[in-house]
Amino acid sequence: MAMRKREDSPEVFPNAAGIDVGGSSHWVAVPRSAAEEPVREFGTMTDELHAMADWLLACGVDTVALESTGVFWIPVYEVLERRGLTVWLVDARQMKYVPGRKSDVHDCQWLQKLMSLGLLRAACGARATRSAWCARWPASARCCLPSRAAGCCACRRRWCR
Repeated sequence: MAMRKREDSPEVFPNAAGIDVGGSSHWVAVPRSAAEEPVREFGTMTDELHAMADWLLACGVDTVALESTGVFWIPVYEVLERRGLTVWLVDARQMKYVPGRKSDVHDCQWLQKLMSLGLLRAACGARATRSAWCARWPASARCCLPSRAAGCCACRRRWCR
């Protein structure tokens, strides 16, 4: 029996954006109703990350799904969080088997759609700031982090190798 496509799914995060993180550029998708061009490419330099945050805020975005690719997500996460956006770091493995994904443009659109429907989970608990903190420390110093008691061990298993 074929599955019927449901167009009436309620949006949990109607003002969500999706970002496909890369080493040389980041592709960002916002809801179609938020911008004339709902998909844009931004560079990786700090001024370009601030331009991305400006555009997201101008589009009325309040929640962002950020694909966790290597360490490239860390500066994006930090800039967006500092600008007041709620950032969900999502595990790229959640996206692995989604049909139809063929490019960075499609990836960011899928992230935006799945986030708006509430179908993604944060990869490292509710917040990933501990992951960004852990990634900055050399492996020999990680066991001495003061935030360890606050739950850093959970994210260390996944991100801080």
